Amino acid sequence: MGDTTKNEQAGKKSFVKGMKAEYNKIVWASKETVTKQTIAVLVSTVALGLVITVIDLIIRLGLDVILG
Repeated sequence: MGDTTKNEQAGKKSFVKGMKAEYNKIVWASKETVTKQTIAVLVSTVALGLVITVIDLIIRLGLDVILG
């Protein structure tokens, strides 16, 4: 019975060591890269929003003309 407790503790320690080792392998993006990508996402989001707005206005005007 004592062996199962030791095995569980050893398993937990091994798991934590493994997690730390994997965490240290992560290559984090630089601040400059994150900034550039954030700006790109914001610009593309605004551009897509404008395109959708223009299409919506064209469709609305077209329906107003058709339905009178």
